[in-house]
Amino acid sequence: MQSASMPRKKVAQAVAALVFALGAQQAFGSAFALQEQSVSGLGNAYAGGAAAAEDASTIWSNPAGMANFSTIQIVAAVNGIFPSAKFSNDGSIPAMSQPLGNEGGEAGKGAAVPAMYLLVPINKQFAFGLGVGVPFGLETNWDDGWIGRYHALRSKVETLNINPALSWRINDQFSVGVGVDYQRIKATFTSNANYSAALAQAAQTAAAGGLIPPTAVGPFVAATKGLDSDVSVTGDDWAWGWNLGFLWNVTPSTRIGGHYRSSIKYGVAGNVNFGNPAMPALPPSLAPIGAALAPAVNNVLSSGGVTSDIEMPSISNLSVYSRLNPSWEVMADIQFTDWSKIEYLTFTRTTGSVLSSTYENFRDTWRASVGASYFMGDKWKFRGGFAFDQSPVRDAERTPRLPDSDRYWLSGGVQYAWSKQMKFDVGLTYIWTSSAPTDNNAGSTAQYGLIKGGYDTSVFIVGGQMTYSF
Repeated sequence: MQSASMPRKKVAQAVAALVFALGAQQAFGSAFALQEQSVSGLGNAYAGGAAAAEDASTIWSNPAGMANFSTIQIVAAVNGIFPSAKFSNDGSIPAMSQPLGNEGGEAGKGAAVPAMYLLVPINKQFAFGLGVGVPFGLETNWDDGWIGRYHALRSKVETLNINPALSWRINDQFSVGVGVDYQRIKATFTSNANYSAALAQAAQTAAAGGLIPPTAVGPFVAATKGLDSDVSVTGDDWAWGWNLGFLWNVTPSTRIGGHYRSSIKYGVAGNVNFGNPAMPALPPSLAPIGAALAPAVNNVLSSGGVTSDIEMPSISNLSVYSRLNPSWEVMADIQFTDWSKIEYLTFTRTTGSVLSSTYENFRDTWRASVGASYFMGDKWKFRGGFAFDQSPVRDAERTPRLPDSDRYWLSGGVQYAWSKQMKFDVGLTYIWTSSAPTDNNAGSTAQYGLIKGGYDTSVFIVGGQMTYSF
């Protein structure tokens, strides 16, 4: 047997051609933009956001709306987002040398999304604003040992956006606004890598090259089943963007607004960490093979620095708002997001080699919403709204990082005016989704297994907001 003295360099070269590096390759792979930048807007499903200019949160939805304010105002809001994501198996196939696994349990994880705004009129023409919020985010966490563990376990994306803005009141009818975004992204993605499959492929490659007897491959594969590596990818970056908007006061009671937020390009830098398992006790005839192949596989599944160029999409809104009479106001909004900027997601080691490259094939999306509010005297305001929110994820590329599909919003809320200076808002939203089938093997059933079945997802949002005018 040649295994005791086989050239490890040749084995390493053979194994290096394999792509068993990442089960975490779907890093930013789904829609995770957050509409929840206020609670006053939540109650109307964010309909009319670029035209309403109801409070200082207009700094986010359209900075031109600041021109409608004559006093300093502060808004503090928080939305609690409680998603549910469950998988139902319907014909999934286990990865090579591995059991199939469980259905993953409840993957949705709740999160608090805060936002704060300060609006300061400078004079009759100009106003300054500062907003701090969370424009993108997600967290899913599937159970250990689930069917899709080689695709995803934990996915967490956090952002922070600092947005100074300025508005200019051109005349009684028209105003414009512009803002700058300084935004941070921080992400963590974990999964398993199929260590047993990597060993099996390494053994087959070594046998084909005459480095070990072909008859030893079957027994070696059987003796090394069920081995997994733990994979974690982390990274962060700061980047700049900009936004601008206009507001047209068509009549004293009707407004049309438009708003554009630029795309933001990140150069994410971070690390990939592999926790590779120890080799099991092997029979004397197989131990030299394991001793030679394990270092070669560990060299491929090795920790180190990684980078990725990610471009977040631009967002465009066109809104209308009208106060019909003292008791009713109505609003509508249409939003376009160019998610098609995300076609491939590639992670490159700092050594220059490609760790992984995933075809995401995102599509551009539309979101449409309508809403209405009813005023009961001077103290109470009741809100309602409905929205359709298209997903950028196509059925063929849906992954468990965020099992996204088209969404439908049903929203309600209430505002109470405590005094002329202070108002409180509460909002509720329920989001349900269309069918979300999946038939995904990430390019290799042997490596990752086949996830076949469907996702059942929904979201419940509850928020609270305080608005104070000086």
